[in-house]
Amino acid sequence: MYFNMKKEFLGDIETTKDILIPKDPLDRVIGHDDIVEFVKIAAKQRRNLLLVGPPGIGKSLIAQAISFHLSEPNEEITVVHNPERPERPFFEIKTRKEMENEQKDLQKAEGDVVDPVSVPEAIAERLGFRCVHCGSYNNAYQSICPKCGSDKYSQINARRKHLGDLLGMFEMNSGTMNIPQERVTTTRMRDGREEVVIYERVDGESIKILDQHALEKRRKIIEDKPRNVIVPLERKLFIQATGASETELLGDVRHDPYGGHPDLGTQPYERVVPGAIHEAHEGVLFIDEIVHIANLQRYILSAMQDKVFPIVGRNPQSAGSSVKVDNVPCDFIFVAACNIRDIEYILPPLRSRIQGEGYEILMRATMPDTDENEAKIAQFVAQEIEMDGKIPHTTRTAVQILIEEARRRANVIDDQRNAFTLRLRDLGGVVRMAGDMAVMEGSEFIEDKHMTFAVNNAISIEDQVIRRYKSFENALHKDLSSSQHMGAGKTNDPNENVDRSYM
Repeated sequence: MYFNMKKEFLGDIETTKDILIPKDPLDRVIGHDDIVEFVKIAAKQRRNLLLVGPPGIGKSLIAQAISFHLSEPNEEITVVHNPERPERPFFEIKTRKEMENEQKDLQKAEGDVVDPVSVPEAIAERLGFRCVHCGSYNNAYQSICPKCGSDKYSQINARRKHLGDLLGMFEMNSGTMNIPQERVTTTRMRDGREEVVIYERVDGESIKILDQHALEKRRKIIEDKPRNVIVPLERKLFIQATGASETELLGDVRHDPYGGHPDLGTQPYERVVPGAIHEAHEGVLFIDEIVHIANLQRYILSAMQDKVFPIVGRNPQSAGSSVKVDNVPCDFIFVAACNIRDIEYILPPLRSRIQGEGYEILMRATMPDTDENEAKIAQFVAQEIEMDGKIPHTTRTAVQILIEEARRRANVIDDQRNAFTLRLRDLGGVVRMAGDMAVMEGSEFIEDKHMTFAVNNAISIEDQVIRRYKSFENALHKDLSSSQHMGAGKTNDPNENVDRSYM
């Protein structure tokens, strides 16, 4: 039995193995229930978001969860060859409905699937369905006829030598003579005229017939315009572009040393590469630490305003620099994230666009100390264990130790009493260290001693410096002194105060 921790309490479980992990990623967000409601609205109404808060409180998880609430993509974007001006390829948009209709046409061009009994006997024999010796029909992959016990394949091979080319051009799977043919091409009379017809074995039980009409339709589909699908219909709806370069974000045209020569080179339309803004079409474009790509913010603004953005070659030394595809669609939900101190570095027009078509949200660093929120921390632990996949579940009492640590960190870091920290990425590090200790011991669960060890040791390098040297000034002095004393053969290695009592 699994427990829903939004309705149950910590005391209801024995281990985190008993906890139900929500399927909806938004229900996995801990401590931001009111913000989650805004996010659901943003997904339904396609609104942009700016999430502001310290690292590790769930900004990325919220952004990724939005895509879970979006409809499946409806458009595929293709770059098409422009025979008059190859360096100016076109783009085409096909909807899901149009592509389904094309698929139906293609299926019609695939011919009719029939029973082997309904085709000429010689064809059925060549494809391995009919026994030459007794005339019975059976599975084409059975080399021995189940009715008369003769070797069907040897009979087929023997008759090939005598029949020669009476049925036209015979095509083999691999050119060997110990298996029946996969395909037979011949002719037949229809309405007083001779036409080419192909009989094709699709499995061991049936035959596909491709007549002149099906072959012409297939040829027409295959000979359609040369194209390059840059944004496929089946794709991810969440694109993370944190720290992306200009080409990664906006797209590019690959270099061709032959300059797109029609005989030697690669045509321009084939070298067009979409950017993250194009790949996020109909989905979510997420950029964390938005200030780190300050020089690209104006391009994001332009894409948000126009919902189209050209793809051009961005290296002036490349043959791709002369290629441009205008107005490539990029209609996305933009989700940006940053810390409070970085708000002033976001381009004002970009913020205005977000405010005018979305929400700016200041996220919390703590949540109230309640029984309900204790249960949510237990759910968080279960989620981290499932996501990691390499550590065991934890006992309830070990979770309580982590809860006490969450209470302590809220007090020490954010000066909040009667609260739990929401800097959950750091707490996740504690859970993983505890899990690793349990794995090394061969323990079935993360127990109290493992969690206590992790609480005492999964700390930042700053805390480790303070613990060892008492202050940064002492650390700098000792570090310098150590390098000086090393020349004289002396060392200065103070003992670290680390609790390893359980080991």
